[in-house]
This record gives sequence, C-alpha cells and structure tokens, in this order.
Amino acid sequence: MSTTRHVPQGADSVRAGDSVASAPPPPAWSADQGSADAKFPKALGPIDERTGLVKAMRFGLGKVFPDHWSFLLGEIAMYSMVICLITGTFLTFWFVPSMGHVVYDGSFVPLKGVAMSEAYASTLDISFEVKGGLLMRQLHHWAALFFIVGLALHAARVFFTGAFRKPREVNWIIGVVLALLAIVEGFAGYSLPDDLLSGTGIRAMNGFMMSAPVIGTWMTFFIFGGEFPGEAIIPRLFIAHVLLLPAILVGLFVAHLALVVIHKHTQFPGPGRTNDNVVGFPVMPVYAAKAGGFFFVVFGVTALVSALVQINPVWVFGPYDPTQVTAGSQPDFYMWFSDGALRLLPGWLEFTIFDTVWSFNIFLGSLLLLPLVFIIMGAYPFIEAWATGDRREHHLLDRPRNAPVRTAVGLAAISMYLVLALATINDILAIKLQLSINDITIVFRVAFFVLPVIVFFVVKRLCLSLQRHDREKVLHGRETGRIVRTPEGRFFEVHEPLDEFERWELVNHETPRPLELLEGEVDEHGVRRPAVPAGRLRRALSNFFYKDAIPTVTPAELAAAHHHGEHDALDSPEAAAAIAQHGEGVSDIPGAGVSGHVEDDNVGAARDS
Repeated sequence: MSTTRHVPQGADSVRAGDSVASAPPPPAWSADQGSADAKFPKALGPIDERTGLVKAMRFGLGKVFPDHWSFLLGEIAMYSMVICLITGTFLTFWFVPSMGHVVYDGSFVPLKGVAMSEAYASTLDISFEVKGGLLMRQLHHWAALFFIVGLALHAARVFFTGAFRKPREVNWIIGVVLALLAIVEGFAGYSLPDDLLSGTGIRAMNGFMMSAPVIGTWMTFFIFGGEFPGEAIIPRLFIAHVLLLPAILVGLFVAHLALVVIHKHTQFPGPGRTNDNVVGFPVMPVYAAKAGGFFFVVFGVTALVSALVQINPVWVFGPYDPTQVTAGSQPDFYMWFSDGALRLLPGWLEFTIFDTVWSFNIFLGSLLLLPLVFIIMGAYPFIEAWATGDRREHHLLDRPRNAPVRTAVGLAAISMYLVLALATINDILAIKLQLSINDITIVFRVAFFVLPVIVFFVVKRLCLSLQRHDREKVLHGRETGRIVRTPEGRFFEVHEPLDEFERWELVNHETPRPLELLEGEVDEHGVRRPAVPAGRLRRALSNFFYKDAIPTVTPAELAAAHHHGEHDALDSPEAAAAIAQHGEGVSDIPGAGVSGHVEDDNVGAARDS
C-alpha cells in the first residue's frame, strides 16, 4: 500500500524537521470572532502572510482607553487637524501661490479693475467662483483655530493632572513642539491670501527678523529673497504651509499616539485603578465606534460654525499695499501674547552702540519670547522631577487640588498670557473706554508682574482649602443639615458617611514631603553630602513644592473618627500614637474599598499593559 508523501515547496525545503511535512500551521483567520482566541477574518490571511501586520493590529486594537471627558480634548485637536488636511487639499486645487501682478476681473464688483497679486485674485475666485469654495475656506480657517484651541486645552489637562511625569516626558516635549509648529503653520496659512491684513502680518514678521542682533538684515534678505516685500515670500510660505510643516506635524502626531499606546494611557484614581492596569474600553469595537462618532460631532460643529460665522473676509480688506496701514488689526488669538508683549515693552530698550541700532524692544517680544515660552514648557517636567526628587513612573493622574503648587504655577502663567492678550487691544480699549492709551499700557505693565503673584497665592490657598475640605469630608462624612438633640440636651449635626467608592477618590493620593537630605548630612552609605549651590537650590524648590502639603487621611485617623467620636478621638494620645504608626492609604483598610477591582461589565474592561 503506497502512501502519499508531501514534496516540500519553496522555503519549506530548508526548514528543520522530517522530510514528511508535518501538520500545516493553523490559519491566521477564524470564523469565530467572539472567542478569546479569535483570529482576523479570512480575507486578511494572505495579507498577514506577506506583511505580518495582524499581530501589530491585534496589539493596537486591543488597547484599553479610559472613559473620561477630559481625554476628548486631545481628540478635538486631532480631528481638527484631519479637517484642516482635507479642506487644505481642496483649496490647493485653485489657489495660485504667486506674487505675479494681475488685474481683477471676477464677480466681486467692488474690486473689478484693481491690480493685485495672483495669490489674492485666486483667493477671491475660491470665495466667489468655486462652488463651496467660501465654505471650504472658512472651514479650513475655523478648523485651524479649533486645532490650536484643542492643543492648548489638552496641554492644560496634561499639565494640571501631572500626566507629563515619567515615563511621558518625551511625549510632553513632542506635544510642546507640536504646539509651536501649529502656531507657525497658522501664521503661514493666514499670510497666504496676500490681502491687506495678512500683508500687515508679513510686514510685522519682517520687522521681527530685522530686530535680531547682528544677523537680522541677512536673515530678512534670506527669507524674503531680497528687500521687503519681494515676490518670493508667498511661494515660500506656501511650500512651508502645504508640504514641510504638515509632514512634520503628521509625523509628530503619529509618534505622539504611538507613545501613548506604548506607555499605556493615564487614568484618574478610582477603585481598581492602579499604576499597573488601565480601566476603560478596548479600541475595538467600543472605543473605535465612540471615537468615530465623536469625529463626526467635531466635524459637524466646525461645519456649522463655518457656515454661520464669517471669518477672514479678505474681500473687505483689499489687496496688500505696503503704503497702507490697517488700524485696529490683530493677529489670530495664538499670537496675541507676542503682539501684546511688543506693545508693553518700553521704547528705551532700543539704543545705539558702535553705530549699530539694537532694538531689544522688538527682539524680546517677538523672536525671543515665542521660543522661550515653549522651552520653559518643555523643560518643566525635568525641573519638577529634579526639585521634588520624584523619579518614579506615574500612570495615575493627580487631581489639580492635590498638587497646589503646580496648579498655582500653571494658572499664574495663564494670567500672564491674559494680560498680554488684553494688551493686544490696548488701542481699542482706549477708544471704547475713553481712556489714555499710555495709562492702559502702564496698568498692563504692572499687572504682568503683579497679577501672576496674586494668582499664585490665591490658587494655592484655594487648593489647600479644598484638600482640607476633602480631609474633613472623609473623616466626618457629608453634612446632612439635620440637627439632633441628645437626651442630655446636646445638639449636633448628623453626618452621612461616604461610600467606599467616593471615599477612594478623596484619599487615593500621596502626601509628598520635602527632600530631607541636606548639605553636610550623611546619607545611608555614610557619605557626607557636600554643600553646593545646586543642592541649596534644590532644597529650596523642594520646600517650595511640598512644605504646605495637607496629609492624606490614614486608616488610624479614619478608625479613630468612626469609633471614638468625630471630633474627640483625634485629640487623645492613643489616637495620635496610632496615627504615627500607620502610613497606609484609607483604601487599604479592610472594608474600605474594593482594592482588587479591575473590571466591571457595566463600566468597561481593564487590561494589564
């Protein structure tokens, strides 16, 4: 009786093993997609055999994302960028990035017979001749503004919750670079139509570059291809706007999202949420459906605003003319702080040395301020880690009130931005309020230095007060407003105890302490630490961050409050001694929380990453 032997084909002939072929490997697909070992559909089998993408796709689609509204801020930025890419592609079909001179002969009657550049004429044609062109222009502009707003709000959420800490410092830097490039991209975009308003912005850019010490003139000639305005700036801005900057932005966005997947997503404290897991929804099918729906919500709102609210009506301003100056012109909101700084810097910062004019009243507010702000933002995670000595990985977020110094610093910086933003319209405020523009400028100059200090101390005190309130709420429960009289004639208010889940959120955070090893002290290895200026600075910054910390409620304190009376128990020496011997979190008390809860069918799924 003969047997049929398998004849090796191709790469099978070089594989180790018996010449008789073993059983073929299981297919990369499976019809049962509901099982835990579900494979991808059969149609993807040949693709996986040639690319090996199924494993990577399974890893990515199986990632879990927390379900919290604040995480949608970053998605607004991402979806707005997608809208910008789609609408920008549409606009490039008709826009002519040329400074060539033409005479307008389009449908907009007030500008007929007016000499203008081809760039401005094509912008008018898109607005009045191309079907849907004006909607696309406004959709592109509004989406660009929403993109930067989304980036700003997302950065604020990351900062105030401490999501930038290890291991996400690199991702924070990528986000900071994204924000800076988005501002440059926005400036290049609204400069392209070559109308009077955008031309004024380009002229301001020329002045900024001219103020650079030593190299200002050469840098201007290099960018503009000669004297301002020249005929090369619009084509160069167009290349940067549609090719160079979008490619970098998309690449950084991909890297940003990849690091989010690699590091796993941060999450707010809660029952079952630890530094070792993520509680939420997997990408497929729940999160993908929700994210897809949210994209159409963002797109719909942006389209609605673009259809109803006019923005950048270039036909009102007319073509750019270097001999004209537009009164009351301001840049888009993301450049307000730079324009406001220019209006607040005093004129005496411009002086002459060795027959050379040094215009620091322009240079400091334009070329130096913009990169300086983003350098400080990028360096902050490392500054905080160095000052606090915290080198651990963090996957649980902070409530802003539990990091009072960080929250106060962030809001103080926002107050500085608001002062500079208001200074951008100091001339309009002077006209509308019938005040002296010089007096308004002086007030803004003083507020720039005084207001952040006031905001810092007020916000820090508020955060500490909220921490004390949380502490009282955990120890004594929620006030009910019901007054009870005892048989002895005493009156007291009945407090309703918190449930385990609500209490968890109030106590599941650490109580940081300032660095204890000072200069001259001996560490655990018997080595005396030398006295160095950096050590003194670090100790000072550590005290600055942590000296006013409100201690977290310990199990001993909670037990004493519950068993010995709410107000009297903590005054006894026994309770104080018990408190001193316990440092665990309240969530570790037996019966105080479900410390092992990591998955709930009604809430979402959690997976270790």
